[in-house]
Amino acid sequence: MATVNVNRSVTDIFYRYKMPRLQAKVEGKGNGIKTVLVNMAEVARAIGRPATYPTKYFGCELGAQTLFDHKNERFIVNGSHDVNKLQDLLDGFIRKFVLCPECDNPETNLTVSARNQTISQSCKACGFHGLLKVNHKVNTFIVKNPPSLNPAAQGSSLTEGKRSKKQKQKNENSDGSMCNNSIANNSGGESDGGNGPNQASQTEAEISAAIPEKNIGEDDDDGWSVDVSKEAIRARLQDLTDGAKGMTISEDYDKTEKERIDIFYELVKNKRDKRELEDVSVHKELLIEAERLDIVNKSPLVLAELLFTENIINDVRKNRILLLRFTHNNPKAQRYLIGGIEQTVELHTNTLMSKVAGIFKIFYDLDILDEKVILDWAQKVSKRHVSKKIATEIHEKVKPFVQWLKDAEEEDSSSGNNDDAAGDSDVEIEYDDRARIEPLKVAVSLERGLGVAVSKKAQEDEEGDEIDIDDI
Repeated sequence: MATVNVNRSVTDIFYRYKMPRLQAKVEGKGNGIKTVLVNMAEVARAIGRPATYPTKYFGCELGAQTLFDHKNERFIVNGSHDVNKLQDLLDGFIRKFVLCPECDNPETNLTVSARNQTISQSCKACGFHGLLKVNHKVNTFIVKNPPSLNPAAQGSSLTEGKRSKKQKQKNENSDGSMCNNSIANNSGGESDGGNGPNQASQTEAEISAAIPEKNIGEDDDDGWSVDVSKEAIRARLQDLTDGAKGMTISEDYDKTEKERIDIFYELVKNKRDKRELEDVSVHKELLIEAERLDIVNKSPLVLAELLFTENIINDVRKNRILLLRFTHNNPKAQRYLIGGIEQTVELHTNTLMSKVAGIFKIFYDLDILDEKVILDWAQKVSKRHVSKKIATEIHEKVKPFVQWLKDAEEEDSSSGNNDDAAGDSDVEIEYDDRARIEPLKVAVSLERGLGVAVSKKAQEDEEGDEIDIDDI
């Protein structure tokens, strides 16, 4: 059987960690066509993960339903899929859920905390231990089906699991009725006491009588117990820290983006109606919720719809800190905020259209919108958030402000060049002595020759100035 490296980015043929190459077979036709992963069980054993995890990962990535048959080691993805594409998807699963984030070694283990709904990863090679940083739909499946769980109890798929639960309940109900009938019909039978029905009813009576006695008992006996009522659980969830809330895995992530945006919309609307949006802790809560729902970039659209009115200038000053939570150093969120501004202007065209330039300047002065984002937006008219006519009119109205930004940018660049030139004039130039070795030698020799000539002439002058006695 052909094998490949577990980490296929490693091309070393002597790489220690190998796995069988994935084999797939397409069966059926029409609506019943499906791809059977022939050796998924062997691949899963090689990478140290339950075979349901990569199979479920394929289903999430391909948008297909998955089926598991542990008894026959048969794992199915609905639809016809190419084995090379599945192998590439397997590489993605290994990179996210198998390889260590520190040393890229595949000798890792996943640990699920049912209480905190988190997944931890530990590496046997480098000793790394920490929370799994990947946020994928498979996370929910892993939390519900931890690696320690018996694979046969993991169900075939989500929909099949629901069907099996319903079927199981029906079977239990039918079994219960059959059991009661058999007990009623059995007068002696295999019971040790020879009085089956009376003993069963007596046991049930004892259990039901024991429960209220325990509840009425002394407080010392139940003081250590945990209250599992809905109110107590809700209270404990309220006490979770913001970080723990952000790390929890929720089924909301499986919903569509529109549904997740609607959840965030209702939360912000509720906080606005209660007038809690001025509280900084509420700002953090909203940001954490947006991160959990994976809609941070589009959140400003919701904020603009709920916070901006006809008096948008006062609204933006009032909610500046909340807006900065979402737009600071986030160009995508700023672009969506501009879309929200456009929608607000379209809603109050008669009042706000003439003030568009001033509105953009307020957002710029309050550091909510960056200069680069505004200039990039101004380059092209988009009808993504409003009609083409309104978008064109808004761009026309905001042109003076955009031109002012461009002029200011040019002035800054020109002043920067002038400063550089002025700085160059103050620079002291140092020459390398090595570049002047020969000229120095020449100069020294010339100086020496000149000195000799001068000394000779001075000597001649001195000799010429001697007084001859005969001339007196």
